[in-house]
Amino acid sequence: MTRYARQTVLPQIGTAGQTRLEHAHVLVVGAGGLGVPVLQYLAGAGVGQITLVDGDGVAEHNLHRQPLYRMDQIGQPKARAAAHALAALNPEVQVTPLTAFLDPANAPPLVSAADVVLDCADSFAASLTLSDACRDSGTPLITASALALSGYVAGCCGPAPSLRAIFPDLPERGATCATAGVMGPVVGAVGALQAQMALSVLLGLDPSPLGRLVSLDAMGWRMGGFRFDSADEPENPLPFIGRSQIRATDLLIDLRAEAAPFSPQARHIPPEAMPAMTPPAGRRVVLACATGLRAHNAGQKLQIRWPGEIALLAVHD
Repeated sequence: MTRYARQTVLPQIGTAGQTRLEHAHVLVVGAGGLGVPVLQYLAGAGVGQITLVDGDGVAEHNLHRQPLYRMDQIGQPKARAAAHALAALNPEVQVTPLTAFLDPANAPPLVSAADVVLDCADSFAASLTLSDACRDSGTPLITASALALSGYVAGCCGPAPSLRAIFPDLPERGATCATAGVMGPVVGAVGALQAQMALSVLLGLDPSPLGRLVSLDAMGWRMGGFRFDSADEPENPLPFIGRSQIRATDLLIDLRAEAAPFSPQARHIPPEAMPAMTPPAGRRVVLACATGLRAHNAGQKLQIRWPGEIALLAVHD
C-alpha cells in the first residue's frame, strides 16, 4: 500500500489525479499560522514542487499557532525550518525555501512559474501584490486571512475575479494578531481550507473553488460564504511597488508616525495631514507605511482630487 492510497481511492483523484499532483508546482507565500497547515497538507498529499517565500524567523510567541516549529528553531528563518520539517514529512516533495519578503519586484517571476499560488502572508500589501501578479498572468490564487476567532478563504484570479474585486475598499485601520489575538485551531482550520482549495484547483475538481469565498466564525460556530464570479474589477487600482522600483524623481511620503522616514529622501506626512498636501505635477507619488493599509487608503483619497501617478510601498524594517 502506498502513502497516497487513501486519497487515490477517491474517484475524484485516482492514479491520474495523483500524477497531476506529483507534477504540480505551488508557490506558498508565508510560513506562519496559515502556511503551516497549508504546507503540511500539500506535502502530505504529494504535491511535487513547493516554492516557499518567507522573510521572517521562528518566534516563540507564534508557536501556539505554528506547531511545525520547535523551541530549538527559534531565531531560524521560517522558510528553511519549514523546508527541513517537510523533508522529514515527505522526502518525495521538493521544497525550495526563499528567505525574503515578497514584493512587487520579485512576485511576477515567482507567480509565473507556479500552477497555483497560496497567499498565507496575511498582509494587505502581499495579498494585493499577489493578486495583481496572478491577475496579470492568469494564475489561480488561493488567499486567506484569520484573526481572533474568524477567518476566510477565497479562490481568486485565473478565470475568477481578483482579490481587489472582492474588497475594493479596505478598512481605515486593520487589527493584527498582536493587537486582536488569534486562536491556533482557528488559523489552522482556515489554512486547511486553503490547502483543500488548492488541491481542488490542481485536480480540476468540479465545482471549482475559484470565484468562491468561504468564511469561518468559530465564536458563533458558523460557516458561510458566497460566490463572486461577477464581481467587477476596480477601474484604477493603485499598484504596489518594491524599494528597488523607486525612481529618482518620485515624491516619497512616509505615513508612519511610529517610525522615522524609511529613506532620507522621504517626507514624513501623517495620513490626517494628506488632505492639505497637493503634489507637484509630473512626479509620481509613492505612499509608504508598514502594511500597505494606510498607504492604500491615503492613495484612494488623493486619487479623487489629484490626477497624477500614485504608487504604494509596504516598508519592512
